[in-house]
Amino acid sequence: MPPVKVLSVVSEIYPLIKTGGLADVAGALPGALGPEGVEVRSLVPGYPRVKAGIGKAEVVHRFDHLFGGPARLLAGKAAGLDLFVIDAPHLYDRSGGPYAGEDGKDFADNAQRYAALGVVASGIGLGLVPAFVPDVVHAHDWQAGLAPAYLHYSGGRRPGTVITIHNIAFQGQFPRQLMPALGLPAHAFAIDGVEYYGMIGYLKAGLQLSDRITTVSPGYAAEILLPEAGMGLDGLLNVRRSVLHGILNGLDEAVWNPASDPLIPRPFDARALKARAANKTALQVRLGLDPDPAALLFGVVSRLSWQKGLDLLAESLGALLDMGAQLAMLGSGDPYLAERFSSAARALPGRIGVELGYDEALAHLIQAGSDALLVPSRFEPCGLTQLSALRYGALPVVARVGGLADTVVDINEMARAAGVGTGIQFSPVTVPALQGALRRTGELWRDPPAWRRAQRNAMATDVSWRGPAAQYARLYRDLIAERAG
Repeated sequence: MPPVKVLSVVSEIYPLIKTGGLADVAGALPGALGPEGVEVRSLVPGYPRVKAGIGKAEVVHRFDHLFGGPARLLAGKAAGLDLFVIDAPHLYDRSGGPYAGEDGKDFADNAQRYAALGVVASGIGLGLVPAFVPDVVHAHDWQAGLAPAYLHYSGGRRPGTVITIHNIAFQGQFPRQLMPALGLPAHAFAIDGVEYYGMIGYLKAGLQLSDRITTVSPGYAAEILLPEAGMGLDGLLNVRRSVLHGILNGLDEAVWNPASDPLIPRPFDARALKARAANKTALQVRLGLDPDPAALLFGVVSRLSWQKGLDLLAESLGALLDMGAQLAMLGSGDPYLAERFSSAARALPGRIGVELGYDEALAHLIQAGSDALLVPSRFEPCGLTQLSALRYGALPVVARVGGLADTVVDINEMARAAGVGTGIQFSPVTVPALQGALRRTGELWRDPPAWRRAQRNAMATDVSWRGPAAQYARLYRDLIAERAG
């Protein structure tokens, strides 16, 4: 059977450029698809860090004019990934993050920057690079949403198209006046095209015009069909529900492996849980917490936002402290929440430790050193922190939503009696329910044999990409066969 060729179209990819879970998925899925007979090349904008990461690369195409200036398409390798990189300094050579400047404001020309990603993806799909003509173009999130649209309106023989929703809350909407500049035909601005409430909807375009739609957990695939979670796109998704698939994310087991993790002081596995204590002590020292092995240490690695439910945790700090517990937090986001947690840490330095920003080594240490990891999200397409927590034996305490509900088995009374379960779930996503989950976690902590059993259950959970990669490979092959027939 010949390999399936897939062009993955992404706006960020680990370890070159990362703002969230999209980058982790984009970086890990290609390698997992290799054993399934799928050859993946990823197309990514040429941000400074990306170009620095690929080093020497081959120029495979030149553009005289790509949304305001000349550009080159580079082919190269980095971190085991086969990459196409759009070298367009006028679009991507900027300080700050991928989407916003150092002032935190979105770049004014993001419409053009990510339309360029779609145009180049469409070109590759139509044979721009003869050495790699994909069978499937797989777009990720709104930034790649126009790739299926450009292919749809190309009028030529095109590859199959797939779009994955990583977070439907981010949709990419821009003024309709940009239609001519984006090179889209006038008739595309319609309800069955790219039009979305009088705007150009990048994610909407991808959902409307792709052959297949996936999202990153079965639970989230069901939730976004409802008005409460569909963010205005539930009607379209219901019309297209026959091509909507929920495929759970996996975790890069080479990066997240407690037995060989170079970023933690003491590697360990499920057979040597006592070694984990050294990481807890190191975490307490790092964040100025009292080095108390008996204190139940909750960890948080998260964006500080309403979606992530961190305001509920802020309201629950008193209940957490009343239990004699500690909190270790790494995150950034909402300035109000950042200040609220920072002020709590200043007031109680031995009990609450907070570091604002993102630090990969500290993220690993929190997974390896926390006793439990808090993920009280109001909605969560999949979530990766709880997968890491399972792998590292930090029992996840999660809201019963989306991918959190799909990946954590609640240690309720029956599960505890049977010796099964991998974490604590709570619902509804409210302060009282979260505080109830904290109390349940505390009760389990006071039963050391039950806690160790739950840790071993968690660490035995398969959080790899093997199963999800097989599902993606089947989806690609089914799509190719459908189009060939």
